[in-house]
Amino acid sequence: MVAKRIIPCLDVKNGQVVKGINFEGLREVGDAVDMGVQYARDGADELVYLDISASREGRHTFAGLVERIALGIDIPFTVGGGISTLDDAARLLDAGADKISVNSAAIADPTLISRIAEKYGSQFVVVAIDAKDIGGRWTCTTHGGSRLTELELFAWAREAQERGAGEILFTSMDHDGTRAGYADAVYARMSEELTIPVIASGGAGSIEDIRRVLSEGRADAALAASIFHYGQIPIPALKQALRASNINVRL
Repeated sequence: MVAKRIIPCLDVKNGQVVKGINFEGLREVGDAVDMGVQYARDGADELVYLDISASREGRHTFAGLVERIALGIDIPFTVGGGISTLDDAARLLDAGADKISVNSAAIADPTLISRIAEKYGSQFVVVAIDAKDIGGRWTCTTHGGSRLTELELFAWAREAQERGAGEILFTSMDHDGTRAGYADAVYARMSEELTIPVIASGGAGSIEDIRRVLSEGRADAALAASIFHYGQIPIPALKQALRASNINVRL
């Protein structure tokens, strides 16, 4: 059985890790490299760095920061934000990223997924999806959740998989930053409909929340930010508790 993964998410703005609720009211919580080094030491399986201002402000992810992260940590990490071309992907791969995450640009041009996957391999491509429940329909958003699209969550996830995505990173914008639990039923359905791994993001507030999304929600990995950034749940303690609940994690 493949081990479930615990993935701290570091939302980055100008080289600093920031956190807010629904991507608003952001405040700095630490240095992106220093925090990554500490998470690697604590036993995180992977890291995700998202430049949350890149798409909205039309900037490319800062490759120099990726180089510093790659030098400092020895676990896989994904980088997203402002990746809109094959050249962007190549720049980040050369800088040391293990995977890249595309979101807004992939919605604008879905062929971006297949073009990157064909050139570098599906294992290099994570398609991030931010969606909101609007009248019972999960609607995809872009630019850090600030713009609604016409795309329906599950249909877009299936298309992303067909185009060559190696993983789906789904964030419920209704749950993000609230610490009120994940959208477990949504992840369970997504895991049923897809054959590629699903990373759950948005709403972690307790060990129980993570246990549920990895079991009832059937997610392959749980991504969280606040509970790790503020020391609410140490990763070693989280993994011990998950193992005690018969969830396969690497200790």
